[in-house]
Amino acid sequence: MADQPTSQPPKKLYIETVGCQMNVLDSELVVARLRDDGYELTQDIDQADAILYNTCSVRQHAEDKVYSALGRIKHLKRKKPDLAVGVLGCMAQKDQNLILRRAPHVDVVVGPGQLGRVPELLAKAKADAAPQLAVSLARNAGSRSHVTSSFDSYDADREPAVRPSPFQAYLRVMMGCDKFCTYCIVPSVRGPEQSRPPAEILAEARLLALQGVKEITLIGQTVNSYKHKAPDGRITRLSDLLAGLHDIDGVERIKFITSFPNDMTDDLLQAVRDLPKVSRYIHVPAQSGCDLVLKRMKRMYTASFYEDMLARLRETIPGASVSSDFIVGFCGETDESFEKTVGLVERSRFKNSFIFKYSPRTGTKADDLYPDDVPEEVKRHRNHVLLDLQMRISLEDNQAFVGREETVLVEGPSRTTTRKEGWDGPDQLTGRTHCDRIVVFSGPESLTGQFARVKIQTASAVTLFGRLAAVPDAGAACPG
Repeated sequence: MADQPTSQPPKKLYIETVGCQMNVLDSELVVARLRDDGYELTQDIDQADAILYNTCSVRQHAEDKVYSALGRIKHLKRKKPDLAVGVLGCMAQKDQNLILRRAPHVDVVVGPGQLGRVPELLAKAKADAAPQLAVSLARNAGSRSHVTSSFDSYDADREPAVRPSPFQAYLRVMMGCDKFCTYCIVPSVRGPEQSRPPAEILAEARLLALQGVKEITLIGQTVNSYKHKAPDGRITRLSDLLAGLHDIDGVERIKFITSFPNDMTDDLLQAVRDLPKVSRYIHVPAQSGCDLVLKRMKRMYTASFYEDMLARLRETIPGASVSSDFIVGFCGETDESFEKTVGLVERSRFKNSFIFKYSPRTGTKADDLYPDDVPEEVKRHRNHVLLDLQMRISLEDNQAFVGREETVLVEGPSRTTTRKEGWDGPDQLTGRTHCDRIVVFSGPESLTGQFARVKIQTASAVTLFGRLAAVPDAGAACPG
């Protein structure tokens, strides 16, 4: 009897993701493609046959982290000459040949618009014994380069094993951005705004539901700008998309991030109010409370416009949770400018805010036009002041939940140490309410992926703590 051919052992893939939700989803799609090409994931970088870094260019720290990691793995490449090393994503699009000069042991450099080609490029790099570069076409505008075309196709392959939770998934509804805020590199590396056809989005959502996903988060650079025009002229807005997703069996909770203040339309707010599966949580960055700073940022609204939008949102959706982003120390931000931001945060009472010190980015308009004139120690002080204010507001508002029962989608074992938040009870499981508040409570791990009623006993600025009250029907939703 002839010998049977022996199958090749799977190749090992190690992937590290830096940056936003877009990158998390991009990594999932890359892994799905590479699984089809015979790879399996490993958490042990020393065992890897391919090491990929999916990168971010929003802040310098993210890029420094990637270059540091590339430096550390040079010794692995020397020990394993066949090891493939790749840099993917926004930093790959922005820096391109610079990456190959700084890290000549890199085999593939792949921009966000070409991630579907990663298996092909890895194979070509090995066959040709030469690095491969695949990025989107761009045009130069002075010292800046802007992507003009990318994302010609949308790949719905999904890989549950890559997700932090098998019951939660991101779903991309649009690509790119047309806002061109002066501090932001994203339009230059991810290209112009493009809304996916609604039929493709709904089909992908049904696939996710079949994989056991209960919570879907729609993502886009400015997700509420979603608008798709069909060949027959029919327009689909984000509110229409939410209504279609709401009817999919198995999908029990829907979120969307990140929103742009100017596009917070009444039809969208009414959809959030009227569709029970849509989380009453909206993330809508303000960035500053000072009109002069907002103008330098090219945010296209004033502080009073933002506050009017927020009042309209809360009038339409009573009890809605709202979070925001702020940049402190932007070019020309004075003490008076910063105090206006403090006032906006005090009045707005956000659920939480993501606060960043301004970081100049080569290739942005701000880097061309404005000096980075706020000293680092001033940026650091303002960051602390705003963070302390937000933490006080978050604590006060979270304490209002004590004594209430909330419906929580259980995400799994709690990975955080909660003793430092003043909680001395057991903290086995964690999840989020319908209004996106984190809840930690004691319960069996078998509840993971289910909805549970939790009686809130105490609260910190970040977390609600409670005890298990009941496991309700899957469709139950938190009232607030």
